[in-house]
Order: sequence, then C-alpha cells, then structure tokens
Amino acid sequence: MSTASFDRVVLITGAGSGIGAALARRIAAPRVALMLHARGADAASRARLDAVAADCTSNGANCATVYGDLIERGAAEHAVHQTLATFGALDQLVANAGHAQRQTLGSLDADALAAAFAAMPGAFAALVKRATSALETSNHGRVVAVSSFVAHRYRADAPFAATAAAKAAVESLARTAAAELAPHGVTVNCVAPGFTRKERGPSADNASAWTRATEATPLGHVAEPADIAALIAFLLSDEARHITGQVIHVDGGLTLG
Repeated sequence: MSTASFDRVVLITGAGSGIGAALARRIAAPRVALMLHARGADAASRARLDAVAADCTSNGANCATVYGDLIERGAAEHAVHQTLATFGALDQLVANAGHAQRQTLGSLDADALAAAFAAMPGAFAALVKRATSALETSNHGRVVAVSSFVAHRYRADAPFAATAAAKAAVESLARTAAAELAPHGVTVNCVAPGFTRKERGPSADNASAWTRATEATPLGHVAEPADIAALIAFLLSDEARHITGQVIHVDGGLTLG
C-alpha cells in the first residue's frame, strides 16, 4: 500500500496487553497504520496481539503484527524492518516492551543485569538506530519510551535493582536521541508510569500487592493502562511538537518524595 494512504505509521512494541494495547486502541483510526509487536513466545501471546489488532482494524486502522523477543540480537531491528517493508514508512516509535522485577542488589547476578539491559536500553537503542533514517524524513517524527517510577523511587522494602538501572539507562538514551534528532524535527520523550493495573498474569490477581500499591500512591488509586496511553497519544500528536527530551511522570504522586 502506498505511504500516501497513511497520515502516520506507528510501531508499538509490547502491544499485546497493558499500556501498549491501550495505546494501540486509542490511536487506531482511518489513515493510521499500526505495526503491533509482541514477544509471541506462546499461542496465548499471539492470540492477545491478534485481538488488539482486530480491535484496531475495526476502528479503521491498517494493522500488521510482528513477533520477537527484544532481548535477542536483531529482534528490534527486525520489527523496524518489517514496519518499513509493510507500510513503506515509519513516523512514530513507541518503545513500550519491558518488565519490572523485584530484586535486591545483593541477590543480583550478572546474567539478570545483562538481560535487563538487553531487553530495555539495548532494545531501545537498536530500535531508534534502525528507525532514524525513516524518522528524519517524516513530518510527524516522534519517539516515546516507557520508563518506570522504579528509576526514581528507591525503597529497601521494594527493590528493583536491575529494572531501575535499565529504565534509568533508557531515559539517558532517550535524552541523547532527543538532542541528536532535534535538528530533524523529531521529538523523543519518556513516560514514567507508577503502579499500573495489569490485565493478566499472577500479579493482576494479587490483591494484597495492589492494596499496598494503592496505599503508597498519594492520589489513592493505581493507574489504568488507558491513563498512561492518554499521555503517550498526546506526545505523538502535532500539539506536542515542542516537547522533547522530557521524562513525564504519570504516577499519582508516587515520586513526590
């Protein structure tokens, strides 16, 4: 399909659930092309991504899917390549795939730290590097990386040693990208969610953990994925064209002090 058919082409990693899925559904519209990524490690993961794609298609968007574990060498580049091969352009990149793992520094081993850095800052750097030439020629060039409150809030009773380090590195790389891409009109920002409701998995059903998260959040409630997606959608819009190099918190006041 000709690139003239689309107002923008967006690649969203980690789009099978949570924030990524909420964002895809929010921005899906006629003349929008979406490349939706997930690990696709099992049939359930693929089914979830297919369901998101179906919802987006019903809203008028042109959707395609790509699978790959971003911890693996070449997976991030493959996602960008597939976007360009399918739609002929890439205007906006949302690096949402990632995870939060409770882990003390004392229990951290080299393999766990290396895996966190490969999956988050390593993948982000590879995505941006592969996408740069396409972003630079776009009239709507945007990059948004999803970070986390754990890179800004340190508690001995809630340690995220590897994840916090990896997310902090993502934020640093995003600022570097913002400086390098600014002359081409491309904005690069980070969104740092607080506790955000899960759609699936054991943590989604852990009532006591969610009670503690609610109590820790000054506004008195945890976020829904749609709360985070709303800010990302704004940062992708033309109205946000003068915002770059920022880390914006959506955490209910969690990092106030």
